[in-house]
Amino acid sequence: MKNKIHIDSTRIGVVGAGSWGTAIANHLGLKGFKVDLWVFEKEVKDQIEKYRENKIFLPGFTLSSNIFPSNDLFSVASDKDLLIIVVPSHLMRETVSRITGISKNTIILSASKGIENKTHLTMSGVLKEALPEISDDKIAVISGPSFAKEVANKVPTLVTVASKDKNVAEFVQHVFSTPYFRAYTTDDLIGVELGGSVKNVIAIAAGIIDGLSFGLNTRAALITRGLAEIRRLGLKLGANPNTFAGLAGIGDLILTCTGDLSRNHTVGKKIGEGKKLNEILSEMRMVAEGVKTAKSIYNLSEKIGVEMPICQEIYHILYNDVSPEEAARKLMSRDLKREIDE
Repeated sequence: MKNKIHIDSTRIGVVGAGSWGTAIANHLGLKGFKVDLWVFEKEVKDQIEKYRENKIFLPGFTLSSNIFPSNDLFSVASDKDLLIIVVPSHLMRETVSRITGISKNTIILSASKGIENKTHLTMSGVLKEALPEISDDKIAVISGPSFAKEVANKVPTLVTVASKDKNVAEFVQHVFSTPYFRAYTTDDLIGVELGGSVKNVIAIAAGIIDGLSFGLNTRAALITRGLAEIRRLGLKLGANPNTFAGLAGIGDLILTCTGDLSRNHTVGKKIGEGKKLNEILSEMRMVAEGVKTAKSIYNLSEKIGVEMPICQEIYHILYNDVSPEEAARKLMSRDLKREIDE
């Protein structure tokens, strides 16, 4: 694997034209890469072609002329050096299973955050099952505190790229890095993916706290104890604990729990204000990953015996109609214990 990037010859496809997929395609297009972008909705494809704007998922940004939108998944995915998957986690398996024409040398990069409900696999695990012809060392993930709108605005942003193969991680690192977008590398895929997934559940909890007007003390404690739950799960599944002190851990957690652009925080805040989940989701066009991930985390933590009380209470709020006030009382009245796990 060569790490020198040749903008004129590196072939890139992006699968998914939501806000993050569009922002990634635009970021790479502005750097000079020719980017084929798979768009599910014909209206979005037409908008990008006609107006150079994704008016539905990333309104207000003029997109690079280097982006070539298409509703043809085969043409976007075939014969690429780098194929970036940016679809909601619950659609990952279905979408990827439809892809044909991928070269065995193609690097598959997941930019999606979530854990599959039935299998409890992270997205790299789903990719391995759905694309058995691709070797493990060709799969990578990217994560970190990176709201799509801020990336589109060229706000200085830092992320982490993870792959078992050092050269693959460094290749992706060089593709993405610009003066306003800095990528680090690691070989800890599971840690990076767990940090990027579970933080969405904690962000729902943070939103609930704000909806209940509990205050800054409570939010800070929630973020801290939420990180403890992420770390506890990660250690059980073989992650490097240092990952959770990094961009894909505490960095992404802080962003999603405090940023107004966080869809998961928004869902939680509306729940804290008294709205029902079905009503909230019916008003949203974009996906709040934490809603489905909460079910995965609840079932996974029960199955492998990891104590995750915050995530468990969020599951009960979302799926068992437990009131936020009752969930807070249960968390605050748990048996007293030492702070740091042995």
